[in-house]
Amino acid sequence: MGWFGETMDSVKSIQIRQALSQALTLGLIVTSALIIWKGLICMTGSESPVVVVLSESMEPGFARGDILFLHMSEDPIRAGEIVVFNVDGRDIPIVHRVIKVHERKDTGEVYVLTKGDNNDEDDRALYARGQHWLQRRHIMGRAVGFLPYVGWVTIIMTERPIIKYILIGALGLLVITSKD
Repeated sequence: MGWFGETMDSVKSIQIRQALSQALTLGLIVTSALIIWKGLICMTGSESPVVVVLSESMEPGFARGDILFLHMSEDPIRAGEIVVFNVDGRDIPIVHRVIKVHERKDTGEVYVLTKGDNNDEDDRALYARGQHWLQRRHIMGRAVGFLPYVGWVTIIMTERPIIKYILIGALGLLVITSKD
């Protein structure tokens, strides 16, 4: 085979090892992100500990693109708190303020009515057909903190998918071409 053949075999084995190393590194990064996300879910008690404000309905308190940090505890929900909730039949959570809390004396169940700070009317029009109040099962968490405008990255990638694909491609290219 000679010197040239041995050199080529050596280069191929190095490239295979480097590719395996990069794949393993990428796998560890993805796994670490998932572990951190699951840890946040356990620590906050919320199924989604971080959400992005997608509309102007909460201005001036929260602007479109703000990231909210959520926490869900067993404490009673009070009027004035900002909650994130899901409505039956809708995929996207809504961030609004609690304006009324109603507790049934016979069952102890708590019902909540919400409204966006920038909206003229309450959210009954947003709720599922025939639903006039939110129950605790609809509420994903209470807002406990926020980062202004950081969520614009998510909004831009959702509204313009080509940017998301370019970013993913660039990161993939970076991983492939990086040298350990």
